Amino acid sequence: MIRYLRYLFLAVLALSLLTVAMANRAPVQIKALPDDIAAFTGLAWQLELPLFLVIFGGMIAGLLIGFVWEWLRERKHRSAASRQSREVTRLERELAVMKDSVSVPKDDVLAILEKPKA
Repeated sequence: MIRYLRYLFLAVLALSLLTVAMANRAPVQIKALPDDIAAFTGLAWQLELPLFLVIFGGMIAGLLIGFVWEWLRERKHRSAASRQSREVTRLERELAVMKDSVSVPKDDVLAILEKPKA
């Protein structure tokens, strides 16, 4: 059931994005600098694209910036989790060694007394 809801959601999303793209096909100019600054510096870089590409490009750029920002922000938590995982592994190994050394009796009489009864 959930799979069908997901497919329905993706179909509605695709249809709405296609509708936005078809409604915004008019070309727009994208300029790197305002006209006055471009004339002053001599850098008049501009590009003409359909509006829907500008809209979708802005959405994708925003998502990528957000993902990178969050990944960088979570670095300290990933580092702490990795450090704690290594510590847990070390302590588990140490505990296994201690259990093995404790379970081996040092005396034959103690070995007979500690032998499990069937």
